[in-house]
Amino acid sequence: MATGTMKSFFTKENLEKLFPPKRADEFFEALFGDASEGAYDIELVYKEHSTDTLVMDLLLHERPNCCLACNLTQGLPQVFSRHPIINVEGIVQDIDALLGDTAECVSWTLGYTQQYSQSIHAIPITITLKS
Repeated sequence: MATGTMKSFFTKENLEKLFPPKRADEFFEALFGDASEGAYDIELVYKEHSTDTLVMDLLLHERPNCCLACNLTQGLPQVFSRHPIINVEGIVQDIDALLGDTAECVSWTLGYTQQYSQSIHAIPITITLKS
């Protein structure tokens, strides 16, 4: 499948349906009892794909007057992989539905936290596809 075709599924509107911006606040509310205690906002973005793999990023955007330190984000893949509010399994199921007959999502893994800049870190979701 051409890159443009796959990318066309992941419009800003669809990405916000897959991972609503308010979900970060819900996560911090559950974790700390107060959403304002969170150090970052979370955004789902399309990164790339190949014939049998789709990679999405959970971007962590540092909130104003907060510190997005590596020690805060390195353990997140393990937390995100099982946290019911982040719900990576549900995100992948929704991506599968969005792709329709184009491809099937057969499995997923979360990669290690990557630091794109001082204020943006990313956790890659690698999804194995079957055409």
